[in-house]
Amino acid sequence: MRQLVLILLGLIFVVVASRQAIAYRPFDSTDAAVADINEVELEFGPAGYRQSQAERTLIAPAYVFNYGFAKNWEFVVEGRGEHPLGSTDGSSRLVGHAVNLKGVLREGALQGQSGPSVATEIGVLLPGVNDEQGYGLSWIGIVSQRWSWGTAHLNFGAELTRDRNTNLIVGTIVEGPFDWTVRPVAELRYERQVGFIKTEKLSALVGAIWKVKDNLSFDVGVREAWVNRLPETELRAGLTVAFAAH
Repeated sequence: MRQLVLILLGLIFVVVASRQAIAYRPFDSTDAAVADINEVELEFGPAGYRQSQAERTLIAPAYVFNYGFAKNWEFVVEGRGEHPLGSTDGSSRLVGHAVNLKGVLREGALQGQSGPSVATEIGVLLPGVNDEQGYGLSWIGIVSQRWSWGTAHLNFGAELTRDRNTNLIVGTIVEGPFDWTVRPVAELRYERQVGFIKTEKLSALVGAIWKVKDNLSFDVGVREAWVNRLPETELRAGLTVAFAAH
């Protein structure tokens, strides 16, 4: 865990030519844009906090690594560490690991063109450590549109979970004007898992993104969720940095 944190922090402070950071923290959903060719985007959450009726959890770190390997296509690796607090038998775990391919199917407003941007993301869910055993599959469709007053992103898709259930997903991100230095953001997301294990999750997030410069932004968000009608609160904060991979 310490080595992973050091590697991610080291990437952040590499001094190289860079472009606009477009990866999407602090959301669960995403946008219809990808990294440019030979560009790296790193979404990094050094520490977060989640509280439910069952557990208080420190989330450290959370990361999404994006690499643009071809025009309109990127390779994505993601995961996070979770550490239960105040529990004598709770072990730290590494969860949420996945490798994905994300591609822009139609260039639109997010690529400087007219009309909506359309993208897709397909991936493999990987086993975790001390949790989430087995493999799964995921597919997401993404539609984004930008206006003078703000930007909206619609996500819809499905997962074959690691325990062989089907998880249906729909989510929407709405954010303030893109040219604002600090823009308010919000997300609404619904998931329904069907199969041997039935789970229903509704979540809402409000926050802000501070664009320090084109290749660096900071974010903060408060997420309230209801998992089978049981409340869950999460605090998120982190940054997104982009740089050319030489």
